Amino acid sequence: LSGSSLKSHQQESCPKKREYLMANDVSSGELSLPESVVSRRIATARLLLSLIQGAALYGFYNAFEHKTWPATEGLLYAPLVLMALFVPLLLITALGHVKLKRLALWALIATAIIAAVGYYDIWRTSPDHIGRFGYDALRHGKLPRFFVVFFTAAGLYVAHSLILAGSGDQRWLARYTSYFETAWKFAVQLKFATLFVGALWLVLWLGAALFMLLKLDFLQELLMRSWFSVPVTAFAFATALHLTDVRPGIVRGIRTLLLVLLSWLLPLATLIVFGFMASLPWTGLAPLWATRHATAVLLGAAAVLVVLINAAFQNGEIGPQLSRILRWSGRVAAVLLAPMVLIGIYSLGLRVGDYGWTGDRVIAAACLLVASCYAVGYAWAAFSHGPWLRRVAPTNVATAFLILAVLVALFSPLADPARLSVVNQMDRLISGKIAAAKFDFDYLRFEGERYGWNTLQTLKVYTQGADAKVIREQSTAALAKRNQWEGAPAIATPVDMAGSISVWPKGKTLPKSLLNQNFGQRNQSWMLPECLLYANRKCDAYLIDLTGDGKQEVLFLGRDGRNAVMMESATDVWEVVGSLQGFSARCGEETRKRLVAGDIHLIPPLIQDLQVAGRRVHIISGREALGDNNCLP
Repeated sequence: LSGSSLKSHQQESCPKKREYLMANDVSSGELSLPESVVSRRIATARLLLSLIQGAALYGFYNAFEHKTWPATEGLLYAPLVLMALFVPLLLITALGHVKLKRLALWALIATAIIAAVGYYDIWRTSPDHIGRFGYDALRHGKLPRFFVVFFTAAGLYVAHSLILAGSGDQRWLARYTSYFETAWKFAVQLKFATLFVGALWLVLWLGAALFMLLKLDFLQELLMRSWFSVPVTAFAFATALHLTDVRPGIVRGIRTLLLVLLSWLLPLATLIVFGFMASLPWTGLAPLWATRHATAVLLGAAAVLVVLINAAFQNGEIGPQLSRILRWSGRVAAVLLAPMVLIGIYSLGLRVGDYGWTGDRVIAAACLLVASCYAVGYAWAAFSHGPWLRRVAPTNVATAFLILAVLVALFSPLADPARLSVVNQMDRLISGKIAAAKFDFDYLRFEGERYGWNTLQTLKVYTQGADAKVIREQSTAALAKRNQWEGAPAIATPVDMAGSISVWPKGKTLPKSLLNQNFGQRNQSWMLPECLLYANRKCDAYLIDLTGDGKQEVLFLGRDGRNAVMMESATDVWEVVGSLQGFSARCGEETRKRLVAGDIHLIPPLIQDLQVAGRRVHIISGREALGDNNCLP
């Protein structure tokens, strides 16, 4: 049958086929299946899954708020929360695109991985639930960390895109075009679903505000109830995913527009990075090392280049359609990736050689591994003959699998940054690369998680070597701390303050009553420069009679940006009575120079204070109210 006769025959014989053919243009002898065939049953299944997800998330939230089971069992609660967040979304986006048997297998595998990640994230925490920022009984040891949630979502996005593309092509390794279409469609769906949920809540809160004008608060009260807000959010997110799934043409158009716009940023980014690389022979690498975050900046720049190169490359079939400037920018950018990554590796190597591995450096090394894969593959593509950058396609697919492997390693005992850093730091301590007196035992306590805690338990009974006593004492002290700020420098003694505070005019000294006062025990300690609290903290003190009574007050300008004006009371107690308006770190040096030079004068206020019922009322001038932070003229 020809296309037209087939269409006429099907419309007459079967209403359902008629609906299908009307929705799909059949103009040839072959049926052209749409990109997404979604039946009403699939739509219903998706919305039911969203309701189940919303109910589950509400139940877990309610358990957490009321501290009931399963929220009391962190090793169980965290995996359940992660599964409730992600597994329904995987099913919702895969329905209609993956055969049920393959979908069931993928769902089981994903559930097992998510549960394992959640379980391990809680297990690895310190047994007394003290983490990087101190004691947190409500969260630490119960909920998964933000980074675990974020990178679990990222890993599932990559894996799910690979699964959907392979299922569409009916093969384990799909065509690159399928990977490209699936990954970008999925990304656009997620972004628009998030936008839709945000718009929904904006409308709901607008409605609540309107009813509040009539003194009706029922809608506002409803929106603040978790049993309503959590399921509604899940349902709205799933609805948006479904609507974008059944309109693939709209999603494709938005994606194309976005990629075209991004691709025209490639020449600018390439010019900037090329200028940076060309400047290095003249400036050297010393300015990079001085920043102490060169590796992170270089990785960020490399990531931008990768994104922009792919925005121009797209599915690999539009190379001949691109302008010459985009093609040349793409080749140059692909070559520039390699030296940037090499500099990043060298920078990280220097830090590791001097100070050993930390958790952040392990993560940076993992990112550099992924960046190296891109750099090698893109350089290969830049120097290859044939279609423009055709080697980018296999590089992207290989790197996607590498990213999954790296994420699995980082969030498991295999390459847990805390475990690797603790092992390395201990090797440095035991081998004598770093003296026990200079070793950071607090790092093991607050960033080593369970591995650091167990190591400190071993070190507090350590008996080998000349530093054994120091190791035992420092390990015991670290274990006793409840947060990383305990054990701050001792409160400054009079001798400490006399030696660290520069007094002006030159030749003057601070009053003994001020030096002998213990400022760390007063409620105003948070207002004081650190030189009055801790030993070896530098600051300047200026003796000025600010009240005209013949007694000198003291103006302290700390190197930490704090300042305070102090006055002695009738009981010989020095108290903070004010501070400099507009003093900041930016203007502080100029202020110090003028004060040292004696370029100061006392002037009456622009507006006198009021006395109301025996109490002084200060009137704030316009410049004070606006915050005059201009530097001195």
